[in-house]
Amino acid sequence: MLLRKILVATTTVAALLLPATAAQAAAEGAATPAGATETVGRTAAATGNPVIVVGGLIGVSIAYEPIAARLRADGYRVSIYQLPDLGFGDIRESARALSSYVDQVRAATGAAKVDLVTHSEGGLVSRWYVKFLGGADTVGRYVSLGTPQQGTYVANIVKFLGLGSCAGIVACQQMSVGSGLLADLNGGDDTPGAVRWTTIRTWQDELVIPVDNATLADGATNVLIQSSCPLRVVGHLGLVLDGTAYSIVRQALAGAAIHPNCFAI
Repeated sequence: MLLRKILVATTTVAALLLPATAAQAAAEGAATPAGATETVGRTAAATGNPVIVVGGLIGVSIAYEPIAARLRADGYRVSIYQLPDLGFGDIRESARALSSYVDQVRAATGAAKVDLVTHSEGGLVSRWYVKFLGGADTVGRYVSLGTPQQGTYVANIVKFLGLGSCAGIVACQQMSVGSGLLADLNGGDDTPGAVRWTTIRTWQDELVIPVDNATLADGATNVLIQSSCPLRVVGHLGLVLDGTAYSIVRQALAGAAIHPNCFAI
């Protein structure tokens, strides 16, 4: 009953806060703001791929407006992709829907490729799209924030408490360590194609346990915020709000060397 209430509430919020269509979102202002002083990545933003921010579980689009606003201020053409059914369903189905959304953005912008900035479950959805649905040809850069690339024991605990069903949440079952979906996703090359792969993680992530399960192999750039900024405290949800995390996103999208700004707001 509690889960049903949560689903009803989050679905209602999602209906009220639906993201713009791909065409509308991609067409939103991407001009460089007057008086801006930072220059790293601005040239890349002006001429680069459109950026799609891919949300996570229960991630209504409005929750990703802060990071989208930062990207727009840096000159990127940005849209937000809210997972179908708020990410409760099959990750593979969400990836198919993302594939259609990417096609819409490419058609609206005339771009051959997009870059993906993903949070939590959204990173797995995006990886499935790249690996199995042709996304290796349409994605230039992939950046994940707190994605359980190798699964999370938090999902395993929920699965146990749900007597093996994760309370009926399919995505929870699939994000459990050792799931069949993760075996498929991580089998062989887990960073296929010419995509530039970057993962960002934080020691204080309360939902990705162990934290190092948020990394990828096979040539990915894996960034632990506290390796450069040991006093920085960032939680799972805070990754899409934190200035230091954003400084890494910005550098990754620009193809620059990763030097986290520990004092960014």
